[in-house]
Amino acid sequence: MTKTVLLVDDSVPVRQRIRRLFDAAEGFEVCGEAGDGREGVQKAEQLQPDLIILDLSMPVMNGIEAARILHRILPSVPVILFSCYSGVFREDEAKSVGITALVSKDEALGALVGKARILLNAAE
Repeated sequence: MTKTVLLVDDSVPVRQRIRRLFDAAEGFEVCGEAGDGREGVQKAEQLQPDLIILDLSMPVMNGIEAARILHRILPSVPVILFSCYSGVFREDEAKSVGITALVSKDEALGALVGKARILLNAAE
């Protein structure tokens, strides 16, 4: 069964790279993109994705604020914080705001798909 993914990052090139990665990965479909946290929350409500990939540093609403709202409105949907700054959070701090997993943008992009598979398989 194909799992849908919502990408929330203010960088168009980053979203394009992640989209290509998930489009090439079996079992995933990118259902939408957003350029800031507020738009991400709106798209998540509308699209009801299986997974949300969220940047930390964005205009209008940052990833922490968005994660709090997303966790409240879609509590069963895993949220991956994919950021250069993911190392500034401890895992327990991230979980307290609704972030399921942290993946650094410094890691290979394949780590993102691997983490997505782990989270979605665990949710089944």
